Amino acid sequence: MTDHRHHHRPLAADVTFRPAVIEDAPSFAAALARNRAYMSRWEPVRPVSFFTAEGQAARLAELLADRDAGRAMPWVLADGQGQVIAGFTLSRIALGPYRSGLLGYWVDAGRAGRGLATAAVGAVCEAARDDLGLHRIEAATVIDNAASQRVLAKSGFERFGTAPGYLHIAGRWRDHHLFQRLLHDDPPPS
Repeated sequence: MTDHRHHHRPLAADVTFRPAVIEDAPSFAAALARNRAYMSRWEPVRPVSFFTAEGQAARLAELLADRDAGRAMPWVLADGQGQVIAGFTLSRIALGPYRSGLLGYWVDAGRAGRGLATAAVGAVCEAARDDLGLHRIEAATVIDNAASQRVLAKSGFERFGTAPGYLHIAGRWRDHHLFQRLLHDDPPPS
């Protein structure tokens, strides 16, 4: 896999899309704590430690280890002061004939509705195709998460099914719509 740690891309006047680094842990913790109530409808129930710098450092260390092993790629949107305002992760990256990954993301409530998620999902798709060599990206949303479904539709994703009881979200098993975007039709490298 290509080294993405130094790829930065401006998405708006004061917003940069870039790979996550371990030093983002305090900023992640602050953003997630600030958005805890806002995101609770779409997230698993999290322990208090998840919202701390230490908890985020542990989470980021796992993600970065998965990145180094070729299994994941985490990115952030950072504001003009370098503070995290959104997170985007490709996980379950598989190569070979599958060449696919699973996209998950969130955006700070104060920045929602401004097109940042759509722009960042586009940047993720471009990096997945051009840098990671993926053919396909999958995403899933809770059935009533219309805002996330609009982001995916604007980003070229198509709904291909519904999975009953897909994830344990907000304290119960929730049905999800499944989306995918095919990035290219080239054969896998030999």
